[in-house]
Parts: sequence; C-alpha cells; structure tokens
Amino acid sequence: MATGQLFSKTTQALFYNYKQLPIQRMLDFDFLCGRETPSVAGIINPGSDGFQKLFFGQEEIAIPVHPTIEAACNAHPTADVFINFASFRSAAASSMSALKQPTIRVVAIIAEGVPESDAKQLISYARANNKVIIGPATVGGIQAGAFKIGDTAGTIDNIIQCKLYRPGSVGFVSKSGGMSNEMYNTIARVTDGIYEGIAIGGDVFPGSTLSDHILRFNNIPQVKMMVVLGELGGKDEYSLVEALKQGKVQKPVVAWVSGTCARLFKSEVQFGHAGAKSGGELESAQAKNQALREAGAIVPTSYEALESAIKETFDKLAEEGKISPVAEITPPPIPEDLKTAIKSGKVRAPTHIISTISDDRGEEPCYAGVPMSTIIEQGYGVGDVISLLWFKRSLPRYCTQFIEICIMLCADHGPCVSGAHNSIVTARAGKDLVSSLVSGLLTIGPRFGGAIDDAARYFKDACDRGLTPYEFVEGMKKKGIRVPGIGHRIKSRDNRDKRVQLLQKYAHTHFPSVKYMEYAVQVETYTLSKANNLVLNVDGAIGSLFLDLLSGSGMFTKQEIDEIVEIGYLNGLFVLARSIGLIGHTFDQKRLKQPLYRHPWEDVLYTK
Repeated sequence: MATGQLFSKTTQALFYNYKQLPIQRMLDFDFLCGRETPSVAGIINPGSDGFQKLFFGQEEIAIPVHPTIEAACNAHPTADVFINFASFRSAAASSMSALKQPTIRVVAIIAEGVPESDAKQLISYARANNKVIIGPATVGGIQAGAFKIGDTAGTIDNIIQCKLYRPGSVGFVSKSGGMSNEMYNTIARVTDGIYEGIAIGGDVFPGSTLSDHILRFNNIPQVKMMVVLGELGGKDEYSLVEALKQGKVQKPVVAWVSGTCARLFKSEVQFGHAGAKSGGELESAQAKNQALREAGAIVPTSYEALESAIKETFDKLAEEGKISPVAEITPPPIPEDLKTAIKSGKVRAPTHIISTISDDRGEEPCYAGVPMSTIIEQGYGVGDVISLLWFKRSLPRYCTQFIEICIMLCADHGPCVSGAHNSIVTARAGKDLVSSLVSGLLTIGPRFGGAIDDAARYFKDACDRGLTPYEFVEGMKKKGIRVPGIGHRIKSRDNRDKRVQLLQKYAHTHFPSVKYMEYAVQVETYTLSKANNLVLNVDGAIGSLFLDLLSGSGMFTKQEIDEIVEIGYLNGLFVLARSIGLIGHTFDQKRLKQPLYRHPWEDVLYTK
C-alpha cells in the first residue's frame, strides 16, 4: 500500500468503458481547479478506437479511444490511475489486466457486486506489487483542487459548495460514497475543507481499508487532521484501532461508525452495502465506536454530534497554531452546456434544420401531425403516408389510391432499361444492396424517368395559356424540344399502352375533373397525325393526371400546384416506384449467384 499522497494536479487517468457524464464531470473539475491538462488521458472502449469529443472549460477537446488496456497504457505512459466503469461481470478481469500494467499505480473499481473470490485475488496481487485499489462498490476519491475520480462529490454545484476546488487541511475516508458527499459538505462548513477524500467501497472485501488511508494521511504534511466514517459489519475499523494504539497515527482522528440503530431490530439487519450487516457484538457500531474512543480517536456520542466534534478539533488545532486555515479563492465559472442552458431558458440558439413533415419527439412518431398508431389503426396505405409526408395533408382516398396505382405501374420495366441494367451490373460486381440501388437510381434523369415532371410542366403551361395542340407541338418543335410524355419505342396507335388506359379509366371514374388529361389526349391526336408511335405514354398520362388530381381535389392553391410541379414531386413518384424494381433486380442477381458482368465484344462497334 502507498505511504503518501495518491494524486496531484498533474495526475492523469485512463477511463475504462466510456461514460460521457462522469468523464465530463472530471474535466469540469479540472477546469474549476485550474489544471493545465485534462485529467483523462485516454478512454478504453473494448473493440473501438478513434476519439470522443468532450469539453475542457470552453474548449472542445478530442480524447483518444483505445480498443485495449495494453494499447492505452502504451499510448499514455504517464497515466497511472485506472478508473474502471465496467460492469460487475467484467470488472475483475479488466482490473487485473490494469494492475499488471507497469504504468498503472491506482485502480478504482466502481462496480458493485464483484465476486468476493475475485476481489480477494485483486487485493492480493495489488498488495504484493505495491499498488492501490479503491473499491469495489465505490464512487472513488478526490484530491481537492487537483484530481477526482468519476462522479466523486457529485455535481459542480456541490463541489463548489464543499470548497473542493482548492485543498483544505482534512483527510477524510469512508466506506460510503453517498455519505462522503454529505461529509464533504459538513467538513467544509466547520473547517477549511478536505485535502483528500476516499470512499473505499461498501463490499465485504474492499481493495484498501480505512486504516490504509489514515496511515497515508498521517504521512501527508498538508493533512492536519483526519475524519473517518465507518459502518457496522466487518472488522476493518479494528485495524485503525490497532494503528492508534501502536502510536502510528500522530494527528487527531475524529471518527464515527454508523449503524447504532441496528440494535433496535430484533433480527439481523442488512443495510445498503454488502459489508454493512449486523453480525456478532464485535461488529456492532457501538462496539467499534467504543474501541476507537478507547484507542484515542475523538468519537462523538451520536452522528448528529459529529459536526461539532470536527469543528472543535479543527478550532483547537488552529488555536495551537498547527493549522493555518487555507485562504478562500474564487473558482472560475464552468461554462454551461448548451442543452442545459436552452432548457433553463438562459440562451436562445438557432436551429440548423427545419422539419414540417414529421416529429419523433413524443411518445410515438407523427407524420404531418398524424400519430403512427392512427396510421396503422385506421388502415392507411402507402399512398396515405406519401400524402402526409410529401403534401403535408390527408388527401381523399381516390387520390392516395391513384398514387399507389402509379407506384405499382412504374415499379419495373424489365431488365434492359438503363436503371435496371446498372443495378444488375453493380450487383453482379459483388456490391451491396444500397450500392446497387443507387447505381440504378443515378440514371434517372431527363432521358429515363424524368419525363413525368417535364410532361406536367409543359402540358400545364400550354393548357393554362389556352394553346391549341397545333400551337403547342409546333412551338416545341421550333425550340428544338421533344414533347415530354409523347412517344413510345414499342406502343403505337394500334398497340396502346395498357398502363395508360388503366390510368385514364380510373381518372374518368373517380376524378372530379380531367381537363389536363383531355388536353394531353388532344395533343396525342395531333402527334399521331405525324407518326404512328407518337402516342401518349405512361409518363405523359401520370404527369397530366397528377395535375388533375392536384387541381380537382380542391386541396391545393394555384401557387402550391405550381410549386409542386416546379420542385419535382412527380419525378419523386418514379424514383420511389422504380426503387422497388431495382431492389428486386439486385436480389434476383444475388439469388442466382450471377458472376461479374462483362459486355460482349460483338455488341461494341470498334472504330478508329
């Protein structure tokens, strides 16, 4: 066991098992104390590496993350404290691994419930190799004004109230982490504060004992008096009794063993800690308090009188000139986290993204204000979800059903079109689903798929301006623009596209008005007079009918309709629909285990 001070203002630690809050609390304490370097040198997160961003005062810093204890110790040879936030299942193995590292001097084990046999092995190894274990089942410890372990001493507000941002004159040791926080406050009220505080942990076999730390404090010149808070159960306090009797402790010790109420119960009492249970008379709080009192410790008559006993001891030392109370300082303010400041209403921060279509902050996600449960319970379809997320309103059923029909009709057009071809080639190259899908989607544009938007734009403009089919078609010809939505490689006057006929039939049956589709049919009549294959194709049918849907439903203003067409909503239908087919082609090639595709030589015209 170490014989002097464990920590200093330059102590650095390795933190095992990333926990954002306790690490940030350590760094905030560092800033409060005026440390020049962060107390956390590195983080060990098994299987991970990289960096974690945290704050050191106002400065954002990147703390390295290492996959193993060995890698972290090699990278940070001056970090000699290992703070273990592993669960009780793995705490023993990771702690032993840390103890075996030559650079590690102190190991703090936060986990509660570490098997006693494992704890004994850790203790034995640590003592044989002159290393220190704090815990298991501990909150850790603190060197006032210098270094603290994890969540020790709680919030920054509590740390400031307890004057832990600068060293005092009192050494404190306890079994309980929660009671440590209480005692830091008590000691700060009646003395100049603590110099070092340790919570050894409440398990039956702690890695270090109360007397281990009292003997250390006795060797630290800045510590002028000690305070001990024990508890019933076990015999740890008796090692302190022997140290006092043997004259190993020359400084005043104020002590109290809690649990005197156990005698009021008829049966054996188990308090919060594994080691805090009433056993024989020797392990009772009364017997320990009496033994400490007889050995020379200052032991009050009750816990309520402990504060007065500490005050009297401190005041006496001050009167004798053995203590020069530490001068008070004003610690720097800790910058408040933005989230906390916003929540408390102290600052206004601009947002970076606006969303008007969905919200997942409540109990369940909402699409345009409609809860997910309502969407399922009321039998909404894919078209309804599209109407909510794209148009931010619930469209009539005939509209959403039309959207679904468009998706079904456009889902696939065989393996030879450019998008499907690209997805197939990519899948056969061994790429993943997303890569194969994106490869096909990237071909969608003015020549493949994009004609829906253009058909809607040109048909709408011509119809709204009252152009005759002749004026529209010939005007487009003068501009050198082919009429979008007109023409097909296979379909003709005598071989109509069944998809177009189905869409037209549905619209005639359900739509209040089909003026844009009728205009498109008039254009088709004129173009067919020029060539037999200049028929209205599925792009033109969807484009014109979607205009009828938007205007005929009565749910959109003229400005909204213009915006929907301009933004490219209709092409979104093709992208959504064709994704279904492209995914199908990708799965098909992988299921068939097709080899890498190579285009045949005979299909290439090689020229000079």
